[in-house]
Amino acid sequence: MGLISDEYVRLLGAWPSPFVLRTRIALNLKRVPYEYLEEEDTLNSESVLNYNPVHKQIPILIHGNKPIRESLNIVMYVDETWLSGPPILPSDPFDRAVARFWDVYIDEHCFTSINGVAVAKDEEERKAAVAKLEMCMALLEETFQECSKGRGFFGGDNIGFIDIGFGSMLGPLKVLEKFSGVKFIHPEKTPGLFHWADRFYAHEAVKPVMPDIEKLVEFARLKFNTSIFK
Repeated sequence: MGLISDEYVRLLGAWPSPFVLRTRIALNLKRVPYEYLEEEDTLNSESVLNYNPVHKQIPILIHGNKPIRESLNIVMYVDETWLSGPPILPSDPFDRAVARFWDVYIDEHCFTSINGVAVAKDEEERKAAVAKLEMCMALLEETFQECSKGRGFFGGDNIGFIDIGFGSMLGPLKVLEKFSGVKFIHPEKTPGLFHWADRFYAHEAVKPVMPDIEKLVEFARLKFNTSIFK
């Protein structure tokens, strides 16, 4: 490739990953040109091992020759580095802290609960994981009402940090709804999230990079060898 410009941007990722999706949405929001490099076997990828030797995970954003790792860290880096496009994190320090808190909550509780339902060993374990995920949705419904202040997104008039964090989980949630028969984002139980999800999917920064649900369904069948996906 020759010499790498300090402004050249590459993204190492894999299409089913919600964490890679976060980075792609952030880059699109900021209108940053980048080269996307699909890593089919991340565990044995020379590039992944080279740029992220500690965790050996994607996504990895490479700005010039500098690697930035971990999805939420990357989104913050993109927001602080490129001033084009709308801000992703709020300018108020308290609001920024709130946004960071909820994105960590989404990763530590919502995403783990999605996986918990998928890999449950029996009906009792599945019911417990479903209940925890429903609690997550109820809390995020309250958070949406508080943070949006009557506007379209958690971030107000445009997609913000919480929108990206939670929006990246919509694909896995839809797959789980399809196989479990449980509607986690419900027009009556979580009306704010229900309409927010439609707006999020339709956003110009999201629509071109959101994975196809049927492809995610097939991926889930292969990845999770459990009865829920058969």
